Amino acid sequence: MYWERPSLVTGAVVWCNSPSVPGDGRVLPDGCMDLLWHDGRLLVAGPDTHAYVTEGAGGAWAGVRFRPGDGPVLLGVPAHELRDRRVDLADLWSAREVRSLTARVNAAADPADGLEEVALGRAAEARAPDPLLRRLVEELDAGRPVGGVADEVGLGARQLHRRSLAAFGYGPKTLARILRLQRALRLVRSGVALADTAARAGYADQAHLTREVRELTGTTPGRLLG
Repeated sequence: MYWERPSLVTGAVVWCNSPSVPGDGRVLPDGCMDLLWHDGRLLVAGPDTHAYVTEGAGGAWAGVRFRPGDGPVLLGVPAHELRDRRVDLADLWSAREVRSLTARVNAAADPADGLEEVALGRAAEARAPDPLLRRLVEELDAGRPVGGVADEVGLGARQLHRRSLAAFGYGPKTLARILRLQRALRLVRSGVALADTAARAGYADQAHLTREVRELTGTTPGRLLG
């Protein structure tokens, strides 16, 4: 069973997943980074460029998913260093601090709530996320072309790419593809037909949508949503 709720950390989501049947899971790319709890351990999920297959990892998972660009600020590591990776939090923070935080989360009535407390503590100490990068995400999520957004925010192509790597884990064009995928999935899940979804989400046609879904998720829209 999966559930999620808005977090007290601005823009973040708290979630929990307890698979009801054994088997591989598929975590789709969304431009985000997550602070994770699983089997009594604290981990970090970096930004994915393709679907991450969990390979039957059993037991409950909990997480705090930070909105695109916020994870590096709160976790203290450039996003590209964690691209397509899951690592122990102790690889990023001091082992002593992580032992203390792990004990707190494990002692919480709900690990998801304990994780949120950890994230809130980091958010209180961290600098504010870059508003320029927040605007970049909003414009790309609205379907604006990368070149036009770069001109509006006043960044050259190289500077935009460098800052995007640190904030999102990949360049702005890859981020735009992933955000477009998420727009399409929201439309399909709300009952919009695939052909209409393709047009509304910014794909050339339904075949283009199907190719992008396959490249980014490793499966077809029908199998993904079936």
